[in-house]
Amino acid sequence: MSLKDVTVVGAGPIGLATAIFARQEGLSVTVLDGGPADGDKACGEGLMPGTAPLMAQLGIDPPGHPLEGVVYAQGTKRVEHRFPGAPGKGVRRTQLREALLKKATDSGVSITREKYVSLEQDKQSVIVTTDSGETHTSRYVIGCDGLHSSVAADLGVVKPVPRSAKRYGLRQHFATPPWSSLIEVYYSKDAEVYITPVSDDTVGVAVLGRKGVNLEHAVAGIPDLAARLAGAAPASTLRGAGPFPHKARTQRTGRVLLVGDSGGYVDAITGEGLRVGFAQARAAIDSLKSDSPWRYPRAWKKVTREFRVLTQGLVALASSPLRGSIVPLAHAVPSLFGVIVNRLAR
Repeated sequence: MSLKDVTVVGAGPIGLATAIFARQEGLSVTVLDGGPADGDKACGEGLMPGTAPLMAQLGIDPPGHPLEGVVYAQGTKRVEHRFPGAPGKGVRRTQLREALLKKATDSGVSITREKYVSLEQDKQSVIVTTDSGETHTSRYVIGCDGLHSSVAADLGVVKPVPRSAKRYGLRQHFATPPWSSLIEVYYSKDAEVYITPVSDDTVGVAVLGRKGVNLEHAVAGIPDLAARLAGAAPASTLRGAGPFPHKARTQRTGRVLLVGDSGGYVDAITGEGLRVGFAQARAAIDSLKSDSPWRYPRAWKKVTREFRVLTQGLVALASSPLRGSIVPLAHAVPSLFGVIVNRLAR
């Protein structure tokens, strides 16, 4: 059997997108799918307008709900900005993954229900061992195994994060027609609550905060939002994620590359994880199609720079005594708020 070009570890949206981009370049690909069968996890599910060109390159258009802009609210203060041009889209993660899974399979990607265990590499190839005892040998490996990446840990590139900096997230859906086509971000004393319409009869509710954050309590502390959701039945199970952030010293070691959350994750505060992850996937495959993996870390920095700078600034504010000034400042200077939203939405 001929040597595979790429083994992708992880079959979430970023792993599948990486595999599809690889097949578009004529590379042979095996994807190791060791996650939950439905592929679901706690995430915001908002695709910003800048994701549209990458979705077109991937050849998918999953169902969802238009996202026309962003609202920040705190107490009586509220500021909103509508995206110039085309809207984004709120999409259930399960439906996004289903569309990517079908596209990957149709593209000739080999997907196997095996979980990554370890890897060894030399100058020509990488051998991955799975929980079934099987080995997969390929010229390159791309770790797309998320926030708690085993691939990144095995490479020894994970940077420790102070306990004081760690945050956690929860997400659940509720059966109620969206009251808006905007992503709503509510700031309370101890948490941020995100509302994302994902269909004509469902909204996603995500909350971010310190360890022990509680979705029900966070919503109850925002009277306007609690009234909107009163009586709405849960439409999914409560899921958690974290801790954030995840930092890596490098996104490439030898023939192994890290894409998506595995290569570094700041926080979910701006909702741009998928857009940036898809861009990383494209950059990773561009480096491998020319057998130039050393180019990827520089490309990673380029496609994530603006996201990292803006997000780190917002997270620093949200975690500081100035937390209560974020929405008042956005309300006082809406033009600045609009610039930030537009930059992140691109």
